[in-house]
Amino acid sequence: MKGGSDGPEDVDATFAQIVAGLEREGVGVGIPTDLSDMPDLSDLTELPQEQEEEPKPVTPATVAEPPPTSGWRGHETDMDWSWSSDDDHYVPPDPPPLPKPSKLTILALVLMGIALFLLVAPTLIGLGTQIATPIALISAAVGIGLVVLRIRQTNPGDSDNDNGAQV
Repeated sequence: MKGGSDGPEDVDATFAQIVAGLEREGVGVGIPTDLSDMPDLSDLTELPQEQEEEPKPVTPATVAEPPPTSGWRGHETDMDWSWSSDDDHYVPPDPPPLPKPSKLTILALVLMGIALFLLVAPTLIGLGTQIATPIALISAAVGIGLVVLRIRQTNPGDSDNDNGAQV
């Protein structure tokens, strides 16, 4: 197999050189090459007889040992879920009612609805597409313009100008 200008010509020889270099450095020394003498790992639920530990006798010294610190909590006691009650959670207040839309807002929404209707099905009212499309585009532009111009730019007068992050 021939390699390109940046690749080796003989991949097997290059691989053998890499493996030989790793073996010189000691990589893979503890890995057995013959797997026939490995123990059968088909039954992982039971430990072999030589690895089983005898149970420790219960003495006052072993009973008095505190449990190990539970890592991420940072304290020794486990959470007892009976401590919490339904009164502990946050209940947000009811949201304020939506304000009534103004007449200009309703007009803007009606104009955008007319624009959508004229773009989708102008033939239902007997208009051709050459007439309905410009009317729809003008209606949509005026509707969007009214909505954008109605956006409030200032905070209400009774606010303390600290409303947190706003988008």
